Amino acid sequence: MIKEFSISTTGGTELIDITSKVAGVVAGSKIKEGVAVVYVPHTTAGITINENADPSVKRDILMELNKIIPFNDNYSHAEGNSAAHIKASLIGSSLTVIITGGRLLLGTWQGIYFCEFDGPRRRKVFVKIVKSEEKKVIK
Repeated sequence: MIKEFSISTTGGTELIDITSKVAGVVAGSKIKEGVAVVYVPHTTAGITINENADPSVKRDILMELNKIIPFNDNYSHAEGNSAAHIKASLIGSSLTVIITGGRLLLGTWQGIYFCEFDGPRRRKVFVKIVKSEEKKVIK
């Protein structure tokens, strides 16, 4: 089962907590045990898991990414968004989260973040739910 939802981003770079949207897809699937694969089909955006209790963590991540990969750095890509492409490559375009008891298995402080590096834009996120086919071993 694959579900899609959209996100409208507002700024150049931002981390958007999408944990509740992904959890909603999992709940709607009625799958009790399995995995959720979250995929972002964009070359200037990514997806990650990190702390969602303290908003300063998001600011710190973006601050450091912007130091390491500045927006203007004599890139040759004519479109002018090479920094966004590089950040997206480093962060990655997919992640996998275990589903158990019909819920995402995330740590106490973890959340799923859509990472926008070239906004504002309208973006897509795909979630594929795969049911576990565990077999009992009889001895």
